[in-house]
Amino acid sequence: MKLTIYTDGGSRNNPGPAATGIVIKNETGKTIANYGEYLGEQTNNYAEYMAVISGLKKAKELDADEVECIMDSKLVCEQLNGRWKVKEPTLQKLFVIAWNLTQQFKKIKIHHTLRENNKEADAEVNKILDQRR
Repeated sequence: MKLTIYTDGGSRNNPGPAATGIVIKNETGKTIANYGEYLGEQTNNYAEYMAVISGLKKAKELDADEVECIMDSKLVCEQLNGRWKVKEPTLQKLFVIAWNLTQQFKKIKIHHTLRENNKEADAEVNKILDQRR
C-alpha cells in the first residue's frame, strides 16, 4: 500500500513552543490520519524532523510499503535526500532516526513543496500551538 505523508513542524519564536503536524492520505487522496503533537520548547528544524519521524512511524503502523513524504522544510528534505550535510548535533540524531525509518519501506520519495501547498499539515501545527495558549 502506498501512502502520502504531508508533514510540518513549527516553533513560535524559534526556539519556542513547538509542534508537529501530520496528514496521511491513501492512494485515492482520502485522509486516513491527521494529527499533531506538542513538543515543548524546541526549534523549528527540530519540529520539522519530529513531524517526519512521526509520520513515518504512523505509515508503518498502517502497513504502508511505499511512502511519499511531502514537506515544506527544504533543510529536512535536502538532508534526507543526501544532498545537504547535517551539521547540528541534535539534528544529526534526529536524522539517523528518520533515515532508519525510511529504510523500512520498499519505496520512498521525499519531496519539498511550498508552504502554501502544505496547508493541512500547517493547520495541524497551528491547532496544537493555539491550544497551548
